[in-house]
Order: sequence, then structure tokens, then C-alpha cells
Amino acid sequence: MTVQTLPFSNLIEIDRRSATPVFRQIANGLMNLIRSGKLRPGYQLPASREMAGMMKLNRTTIVAAYEELRIQGWTEVVGKKGMFVSKQLPVINPKTFKAAALDGSVSSEKPDFYRQVSFTRPPFQELKPYQLIINDGYPDQRIAPLNSIFNRYKALLSRAYLHGMLMTGNSAGSLALRTELAAFLSKTRALSIGSENVLVTHGAQLAIFTAASMVLKPGSRVIVGDLNYVLADKLFEQLGATLIKVKVDQHGMDVDEVERICNDSRPDLLYIIPHHHHPTTVTLSAERRMKLLDLIRRYKLPVIEDDYDYDFHYENSPILPLASADHQGYVLYIGSISKTLAPTIRLGYLIGSEDFIWQASKLKQLVEIRGDVLFEESVAQLFSTGEMQRHIRRSVKLYRQRRDQFCDLLAASIGDMAHFTVPQGGMAVWTTFDMEYSIPELSKRLAVKGIYMNDGSLYRYNNDVNGIRLGFASLTDEEVLKFTKALKEVK
Repeated sequence: MTVQTLPFSNLIEIDRRSATPVFRQIANGLMNLIRSGKLRPGYQLPASREMAGMMKLNRTTIVAAYEELRIQGWTEVVGKKGMFVSKQLPVINPKTFKAAALDGSVSSEKPDFYRQVSFTRPPFQELKPYQLIINDGYPDQRIAPLNSIFNRYKALLSRAYLHGMLMTGNSAGSLALRTELAAFLSKTRALSIGSENVLVTHGAQLAIFTAASMVLKPGSRVIVGDLNYVLADKLFEQLGATLIKVKVDQHGMDVDEVERICNDSRPDLLYIIPHHHHPTTVTLSAERRMKLLDLIRRYKLPVIEDDYDYDFHYENSPILPLASADHQGYVLYIGSISKTLAPTIRLGYLIGSEDFIWQASKLKQLVEIRGDVLFEESVAQLFSTGEMQRHIRRSVKLYRQRRDQFCDLLAASIGDMAHFTVPQGGMAVWTTFDMEYSIPELSKRLAVKGIYMNDGSLYRYNNDVNGIRLGFASLTDEEVLKFTKALKEVK
């Protein structure tokens, strides 16, 4: 097997007219690459014969250069593996992307030609192979029919008629998947749509971005929950919008406040998660839902309805989305296939009027010419054969059992220091701790035991809440027991 290596013939210049011997020029060139950080401690140099071929030199010249490096302590020979840059040298970071002053000295100023997406940078953390990861609400990919997708993908690779689709596919997504999604959503969510109303995206986050980009411009105003999906908030702000925060309580967003805002001056967009609100998991009440639909029609208020895990409801039938009612085309509906199958399956969708989806597909084409057609076709088969529907039914039954066990054990382990309501659906429990308890400290103590739990900082974005989402759907009974036992020990 050939190991990929740097193009040394382009990095080391040989001057055959120089009084400096060629072998020393090679050695000096390699020293300069080490000093600049292009060759790091532990980097394996090419074998002398390979380097000689690259440099078009005699092998004995390379051997002499390597020996010079070894004698000076720049390299070391490791058994029969070869020659490596010495690990005793200090790590030197490459300077290519660091700002430098004209006089050659390092400048303290950094370039300002690009947008600052975040003004806080977390300290470096070494990634650890955790034994158990507590996420904020993801499905268990171990039970997902991923093999069906991969087998279908391999079968489609040999279909000659699909080769043209790989180059000319619609930026809105595979027609097969859009058709299957339209039928599935019409049946399960009472959406009156066809394939022309569906845009397939790489995850629901891209669907939110696409929809928001079609509506917002610098100076736009967006209504969001006071405690809201953080990445949506940040996305709107990056698009130049101002957030108008509205209270979210146990009955969902305060629609009366939305009305007062619209009476004063209609905002450009409302972003709402009426079903299993993120992060709190509450559901918008029927009364508020009816009033909000009236406001949408009366004020012609554009709405992004994020319905990321509609299918996972346990106590009764899921609440139908706002998009299923008469909204005169002002509700843009977003859902996730990733939340149904696995986090690694990056698929979401955006539902809107035919013209909106057409225009949105042209916008999407600017950043992604087309998606993975074969993958989308493979997922479409899950819907067409009914395997996806069967997977959802099995998952709902299993996740309900896991929710019940998780909440029972969670109450027993930290009931004296935290508060939560058993969620009616979704894949996580919103848990708020008494203010004297530090979630970051709990996170550190669990890490010592090989368990990852985020430190809750994500949910303190512009809020003083001391809460965290604890995902249960991806945990087996044994894993739930291990987590709650550890939590009780470190509290």
C-alpha cells in the first residue's frame, strides 16, 4: 500500500551551482519544514529510495541527508518502521493562516474580512472514548433499518439509467423520495401536498436555514420562544435579524403576546416548535393553536413550524401541525428523517407552496447543486415498502418503555435536586436543577466515570436557566441504570 506523503520536490529547492553539497541542501530543507510546522514531531519521512525518486537524486545523497538530520537530533530511527521527526522537538503550529505584520513580526490583530459567527471559543478539550454518551434526544441507530438503505444503495450503483440522474438530479431532491414523503406526510399529518411541495435537505437544520434565508434580510424581526432551539436563534441572528422573545410556559408559546406584537408592528417571521418544543418538550395547547392560526391568516404572518420529532408521541395521538390547517400558504413546515432513523442519516425536508419550494430549490442549488441521489432513492424505498412505517411503530413502543424507566430512575436518583415533567412525547426529558447545583460540575464528575453529559451551557444562551435535556431514546435499560446510578453517586 502506498502511503500518501508531501510533495517534497516542490518544497525543497536544490541549487546545483551552490557550494553547499546537495545532501546538506536536502537536510537544511527538511529542517526548515520542521521549523515552519509543516513537518510535526512524529511525522514519518519517506523511505530513502522513495525520497530519491521524488527528488530525482541518487539514493546515497538522501541517506547522507537523513544521517545528517539524525546526528543533529532532528530525526530518530524507530526500529524497522523507518525515520521519524523527533518527538523531543517542540510542537510548532503552521503560520500559513496566522496574521503577520509587514515587517515579518507576528501581529496581535486578526483579519476582519469575515463574519464572526461566534464570539466565544471553548477551551481545548481532549476527546475521550466515553463508555456512555447522554445526548439531548436522538434515536437509537442500533435499531434503525440502516442495512436496508445500504443494500439498496449498492444495488442502485449498478443501474445504468441512474447515472444521468447523478449529474442532472433536481436540487429539490430525488423525485422518488419527495413523492414518498408527500404521501407519508399527507397520511400521517393531514398535509394536502404533492412532490412539488417538498424540498429535501441534508438535515432539518439546513431546511431551517433555507426557509429563513428566503424570508429574512438584515433588519428583519423574528418572534422566537424565550427559551428556544439555540441554533435557530443564532441562525436568524447571523442572517441579520433581531429576535423578539416571547414567553414559553407549560402550554407552549404565549400567543396573546404574539398578537400584541403583531398589533404594534407585524414582524417578518415567527419561528415556533408547537409539538415537543425544544428544549422544554411542552406542546402548544389547542386553544392557543386555534388563536395562532387566526393570527397567521389575519396578519399574513410567515411562520416556520419546526416539527422535528412528530412521530414520537406516547400518551395519545400526536397533535396535528399548524401546516395541516388553512394557513393560506404562510406556514413553512420542517421535519427530520435523521430524528426518525439515526443522527448519521442527514436528511430533512421543507414543505411549502409550489412556487416557494421552486424558489427555495434554486437558493439551495447555490450551496449544494444536488444531494446524494442514490442515498435519497434508497431511503425512499423504506417508505414505499412500509419498512419505515414499521420502524416508527416499533420505535414508539420501545421509546415509551425507555421513557418510563428513565423517568422512574431519574426521580429516584436526583429527585431532591432537580425537577422535570414526564414528557408526552419526544426523546428527551427537560430537567431543571436547583440553582445551588452546578451542571458543569456534574458533567465533570460523570466524565471521570466515563460518561459524557453536556454541561448545560447550550441552554443558557441569553437565559439564566439551570437546565439540561437528557436523552433517553438511545439508551438501553442497562445504560439507563448505569447513568442514573452514576448521577446519584456524583451529585
